[in-house]
Amino acid sequence: MQSLSGIKVLDLTRALAGPFCTLILADLGAEVIKVEPTPKGEMAREWGPFDDATSVYYLSCNRNKKSLAVNFRSEEGLALLRQLILKSDVVIQNFKPGTMANMGLSYESLSKENPGLIMASISGFGNKGPAANWPGFDQIAQGYSGFMSISGTEQTGPTRVGVPIGDLTAGMWLATATLSAIIERGRTGKGQEVDTSLLGSLLALLSVQGQRYLSLEEVPVPTGNDHPVIAPYGAFETADGPLNIASATQGMFERLCKVLEMPELIEDERFLTNKDRVANKPALKALLEQGLSKRTRSEWTPILIDNGIPAGPINRLDDVFSDAQVLANDFLTKVVHPEVGELTQITTPISGSSGSAGSDSLPPPLLGQHSRNVLQDYGWADEKIDTLLQEGIVQQADV
Repeated sequence: MQSLSGIKVLDLTRALAGPFCTLILADLGAEVIKVEPTPKGEMAREWGPFDDATSVYYLSCNRNKKSLAVNFRSEEGLALLRQLILKSDVVIQNFKPGTMANMGLSYESLSKENPGLIMASISGFGNKGPAANWPGFDQIAQGYSGFMSISGTEQTGPTRVGVPIGDLTAGMWLATATLSAIIERGRTGKGQEVDTSLLGSLLALLSVQGQRYLSLEEVPVPTGNDHPVIAPYGAFETADGPLNIASATQGMFERLCKVLEMPELIEDERFLTNKDRVANKPALKALLEQGLSKRTRSEWTPILIDNGIPAGPINRLDDVFSDAQVLANDFLTKVVHPEVGELTQITTPISGSSGSAGSDSLPPPLLGQHSRNVLQDYGWADEKIDTLLQEGIVQQADV
């Protein structure tokens, strides 16, 4: 049995941050009901690229969920939504701050009727302050948080990360907060309200770069593929392209010089210590690449690793998804989608008794695919469900 088996999660989220959070919870065994507005469902269904007519964006983060399509704009739909929340363990939402209260679904009012309820929320910039009501879009948060200012190079200027890192990390933080609240409820019987934001999630990832400023008032600049405070550590050209080398200690540096048959660099005054090497990084890189130019990336990688120097190729995604190491660790799973057919997906990378997405995973659902079944499970009689469908309060997909 998976660790979250028996936990009912009502998922009111859209786009990526919230759906990524609920994907993690679903892969850990929670029953996740994705509640989508009629008639078109959540916005990500309309974002390309498309596999036939199905959004790849939507497919990427909605595995193991059931879809219930509800007319949010009607009083009957909101009343239905409230009843579903009151019968759930967790409700997760990423509307603008205040929207749930405006819908009559504030945590304060809901928790009076369901004291064990956990409400988990994601906003763009936090629930207070002058930017609290700004729309939560990843690239805006990447720029606002300073994350972009340390990405890229001096030539490119600030550069966004190649995936929506603010959305993804906010989803991960909220999943962590939700798990914590579930554990706390197991001790006390009481639910609670937890939240995070794109801005906060990115600030938490600033790590040593953030601490450099807080402790030393140094404003880091983008350093591209080079480590900001360790050298030689970064991407280096070989005979057939770039190779990552992480020479993180004095011993690794000295072994690297010997492997490259350049022992004289060890005694070079420009490179005696890590501080010296960082100050003279361009000169050191040029010299090392002279030695590295004698072999290819595939030749150098095992040689360096065998000598205790971390190294690895810079793969493209077509390399990654056929790589023996990726396949050996079950980082990919297959599901059968009702429209796309067999669908390969990236799993939640957690193994153990708590489980991850496996062979029995549900494919990302069609809009309203499970509406009738979900309402039946929550206690609605078939006659009532028929009425909701006939009146357009609920929408059911034909599968």
